[in-house]
Amino acid sequence: MTDLRELYQEVIFDHNRHPRNAGPLPDANRSAEGFNPLCGDRLKLYLKVEDGIIKDIRFEGAGCAISTASASLMTESLKGKTEAQAETLFKEFHTLLTEKAHAPASFPDKLRVLQNVREFPARVKCATLCWHTLYAALANNSQPVSTE
Repeated sequence: MTDLRELYQEVIFDHNRHPRNAGPLPDANRSAEGFNPLCGDRLKLYLKVEDGIIKDIRFEGAGCAISTASASLMTESLKGKTEAQAETLFKEFHTLLTEKAHAPASFPDKLRVLQNVREFPARVKCATLCWHTLYAALANNSQPVSTE
């Protein structure tokens, strides 16, 4: 178990140091902003959705290691997915972190690295900020998202 936990930590550190899909998306047709007042994480999420499919997704902002890694892993997991698949993944991820449930077999392995965050309740909001922001962007909600 310790080896697996160390591997998970290394993946989180890597995605924090070298976030994937970071930066603006000039041709985005959906966007949303999120804020975690507890630790100051700020995120802007951009999506390019065509025919119900997330063709591209990027983010920018400033946040802690967990927040940045979660956004990086989320964007990798969602490219090419339908809006419905993204909403399902949001619900599964949120349940995994807030209800200490097991992820379904179809849940992406790369997102499982964040499941240990649930052992630190104050950090769950860091990991879920990007997901709540995604949900707002999919709904075309222009109000900033807050984890409070």
